Amino acid sequence: MPGTVLGRGAGPAPSKGAAGLAALPGVCELLDWFGRERQWINERHVELCRIAAPTFQEQRRAEWMAAELRRWGWEAKLDRAGNVVAHRPGPKAVVEKGPVVAVTAHLDTVLAPRSPEAIEAARDGRLRGPGVSDNGAGLAGLLAVARAVEESSVLREMALPLVLAANVGEEGEGNLSGMRYLCRAGGLAGRASAFVVLDGPSTDHITTAALASRRFEITIGGPGGHSWSDFGTGNPVHAMGRAVAFFCEAMAGLAGGEGEAPRTAWNFGVIEGGTSINSIPVLARAKLDLRSESAARIDEMAALMTQSLERALEAENGAVTVGRNGSGAGRVTAKVREIGSRPGGRLPAGAALLEHLQGVDRHLNIRAQLDCASTDANIPLSLGIPAVSIGAGGHGGGAHTQEEWFHAEGRETGLRRVMLLLLLLLGDLDSGFTARLG
Repeated sequence: MPGTVLGRGAGPAPSKGAAGLAALPGVCELLDWFGRERQWINERHVELCRIAAPTFQEQRRAEWMAAELRRWGWEAKLDRAGNVVAHRPGPKAVVEKGPVVAVTAHLDTVLAPRSPEAIEAARDGRLRGPGVSDNGAGLAGLLAVARAVEESSVLREMALPLVLAANVGEEGEGNLSGMRYLCRAGGLAGRASAFVVLDGPSTDHITTAALASRRFEITIGGPGGHSWSDFGTGNPVHAMGRAVAFFCEAMAGLAGGEGEAPRTAWNFGVIEGGTSINSIPVLARAKLDLRSESAARIDEMAALMTQSLERALEAENGAVTVGRNGSGAGRVTAKVREIGSRPGGRLPAGAALLEHLQGVDRHLNIRAQLDCASTDANIPLSLGIPAVSIGAGGHGGGAHTQEEWFHAEGRETGLRRVMLLLLLLLGDLDSGFTARLG
């Protein structure tokens, strides 16, 4: 019989804690499932990673994820943003209107495999290829949770206030678009009591603080020309080089030393322009990523970027001697466009979500550090919604490169951690939930 879902603010129900919960026969069976089905999880992991899903091109992978979720008894659909959103069948009061716990994993990757065969299983047991760790691990974990619930003798028939979402737009210029939609316009707006974000492998961290960031595209243009006959015309690439150098010099005076707060970082991740070695470029473009634990510090960095650019234009135009065809109009100009902004936020000390997770970690002998990072959890945290970002288990490295890798050793521990956390959170919403698990 489906349990009664309590409204947000009703307070957590009396709990057995992680150890007591794990000892219940129905829960013990559920946790054992992740070890029994490790091969199935590994196979789904490879299959999903072979479907390319660079940011803004996630649809094929989204459709595959939706089909898999439906296969295991979940009602899944793609929303207007392109996210896959799934819930168990049940009364509308539970699955469409009441408070829910949300588990999410982002669909997109920074790099796409050149072909499906680029995702390979090596002899040492590792998966290799773009996206196998970030976020193939999280998506495989989401599917494992979905099937484990369907095959659980105690959960299968319950109307669970649980939503699974595979969301778009987490990486790069996606600017957390999928999570923004879920929290502000999609079906979870005003309903999610907590978000558990599965991002990458490992169990050694708990992201409870959202790292704020701003991203800019800087464009410098000029008339261009021949490298010899039009020499003396303003060169956008030269001006961009000056701007980058001036900014980095200025930042050396602003950034604190190692270990000093607030921690701050900046990166020119893309610089492009020009068409040939003997042509003065008509355009140069750069993309700059600014991050800090302090929003005020990011604003300072943005101001320094503008000042550095103005200084670079002044220096380059001061050296102009001729315009194209001798017109004297060979100056360069610039424009700046903000292409991303991720808000900061923090999970309050003593939050039930964190206490539950740390209790689970004590039970499983997991030692995890609290950290600050930029993840999908930025959005709910900035809105005051409890959220954490954690790994889904296993080990990985080389994220955002062609040499990315993942090894499934220890994955089941990470997935048991996720499941125990979800059961505790669901118990907070339903006073009779824990009793029915026995």
